[in-house]
Amino acid sequence: MSAHRTDVLIIGWGLAGLVAAREAARAGKRVTIVDQEPRSNLGGQAWWSFGGLFFVDSPEQRRMGIHDSLELARQDWFATAGFDRPEDRWPRAWAEAYLQFAAGEKRSWLRSLGVGFFPIVGWAERGGYTALGPGNSVPRFHITWGTGPGIVQPFADFVDEAEIAGSVTVLPRHRVTGITVTDGAVTGATGDVLAPSGAARGVATSREVVGDFEIAADAVVIASGGIGGNHDLVRAQWPQRLGTPPDDMLTGVPAYVDGSMCPVGSAAGGNLINGDRMWHYVEGIRNWDPVWPGHGIRILPGPSSLWLDATGHRLPVPLFPGFDTLGTLEHLRRTGHDHSWFILTQKIVEKEFALSGSEQNPDLTGKDIKLLATTRLSGGAPGPVQAFLDRGEDFVVERSLDRLIDRMQALPGGDALDREQVVREVEARDREMANDFTKDAQIAMLRSARAYRGDRLIRTATPHRLTDPSAGPLIAVKLHVLTRKSLGGFETDLDGRILNADGEPIRGLFAAGEASGFGGGGVHGYRALEGTFVGGCLFSGRQVGRALAQR
Repeated sequence: MSAHRTDVLIIGWGLAGLVAAREAARAGKRVTIVDQEPRSNLGGQAWWSFGGLFFVDSPEQRRMGIHDSLELARQDWFATAGFDRPEDRWPRAWAEAYLQFAAGEKRSWLRSLGVGFFPIVGWAERGGYTALGPGNSVPRFHITWGTGPGIVQPFADFVDEAEIAGSVTVLPRHRVTGITVTDGAVTGATGDVLAPSGAARGVATSREVVGDFEIAADAVVIASGGIGGNHDLVRAQWPQRLGTPPDDMLTGVPAYVDGSMCPVGSAAGGNLINGDRMWHYVEGIRNWDPVWPGHGIRILPGPSSLWLDATGHRLPVPLFPGFDTLGTLEHLRRTGHDHSWFILTQKIVEKEFALSGSEQNPDLTGKDIKLLATTRLSGGAPGPVQAFLDRGEDFVVERSLDRLIDRMQALPGGDALDREQVVREVEARDREMANDFTKDAQIAMLRSARAYRGDRLIRTATPHRLTDPSAGPLIAVKLHVLTRKSLGGFETDLDGRILNADGEPIRGLFAAGEASGFGGGGVHGYRALEGTFVGGCLFSGRQVGRALAQR
């Protein structure tokens, strides 16, 4: 057995773990980071992300003519979260603290670390209900210049330098299986040493055990992420309010996001709450070039595509693309089918389709201004989108609606599609485009969206008929449920200390990131406002790291 001694043991080298390590090591603590994956995965799930961040009243917003405020953001957050449980005490406190962070020093702190932001602010989770309903009242989605890797880099660089200096130790292929508790206090962890692996980032690795280890520590931080790579666990925790879990799901996170630290932390006394709160997308497409098993990519759609269920019926108001993720998931789960459809045009796909993930956005990830100009501001679909049009098994491209429907029906599950209903939906929608007046709420919202300069520039196509030959060809996209985030986790106080079932802190045990529901055991409540997952890892990791620095 290999044995180690450290001040702080951090389990998981995702963004939250790296941030906590930086804060603790800068205060003079000896930090050891362990992870079950090879070193190629440093940065965890955040590396794969689009790098969206939620800011309130930022310079980018003000330059785009957006009037935001802490009060409006608070109204949106709490209306979206829907906190309604006794165990929401700490999630509420974390939500208020995070809002203060997002409206305060979050941006300047990141800027001091060299992190920059794309100047056009996106409008995610638009809601479409009343002022006290869920959703963002204004655009708040700030894209990191460099996407997920751009967020991870300053913290990964710090760990690399601190490792050379001797203040941080990184132990890949170390899987924690137990947390050591002595006289009521956590004093370290034990686990398996896994066989070395040279696998590339994100590629599934073996679980062959070649040894064991023990690490003594004054404090242990669980920063091991969520459960999205473990479909059995996702289905086991699936809430009745979202209907039945899908038989067929795509995986939006690497396989190592498996929830394996949940029972380990629970055995040490940690209180897991809100496990039935989760965040999965309904715009998932099968990756034509997968990295991990069942690898899916999420479409980040603009507001123009016609959204149909598996039978060809249009989704109800306000379940339009980009408006209400979980509302759409709930509706679709009650249809009895695991898929739905977008119908759109070449003109729409060129302007409105973006793909989530750092690897799907080489211009933003590579900070390549020339490539950005040619892909986002000129004609034609962006390269990664065009690759899916050419090779993606969920994409159908045809010149006529009849032929489009033929090919939709030929795909697996396409036999559920009612041809006449699809034609009715498309023709009815197109008739509404003949006037500046409309009773179609999606068309009204589409026209309203173009009043925002950011949408008009890069995210919203000029309104047109789907059957307009000059806008063609027609495109259909088969959409799947894509697993992504756990909104619940270990209950923590504002220092990130894990609480037991009686609400008392467990001495020496902390949690950060998705393992803590991004703070408190569920800072988002039932729903999220987007741009708050990466930000939740930053904030919770920083809170824990600073609390450790003061111990």
